[in-house]
Amino acid sequence: MKNDDQLSSAFAALADATRRNILQRLREGPVTVSELAAHYPISRPAISQHLAVLEKAGLVQRNRRAQWSECSLTTDGLMDVASWITAQQAVWNERFDRLEEYIEKEKSDE
Repeated sequence: MKNDDQLSSAFAALADATRRNILQRLREGPVTVSELAAHYPISRPAISQHLAVLEKAGLVQRNRRAQWSECSLTTDGLMDVASWITAQQAVWNERFDRLEEYIEKEKSDE
C-alpha cells in the first residue's frame, strides 16, 4: 500500500505546472532554493512549499550545505511513475488489439 501512496503523491505533485517546471529546471543539476525562486513570480516560501510536495512524493531531495538548501532530482520517484505508465500502456494496447480483432470479426461475419 505504501508504494500506491507514493505513486499517488507523485501524480499529485506532477499535476501542478510550477512543480513540473521545477523538475525540468533540476534536470540541469542541483540548485539552491534561492536560485530556483529567482525564476518564478512567486515568493521563496511558495517555492519551498512546492519543493516540499515534490520531496514528499520522492521526486526531489534537499540537502543542507552550510546556510544553503540545495535541491536535486531523485530518479527513483520518476522511475516508479514511468513504470506504472508503461504497465498501463501495455494493458490498454492489449485491450485495443482485442477490440480491433472483435471489430474485424464482426465485419467479416456481415
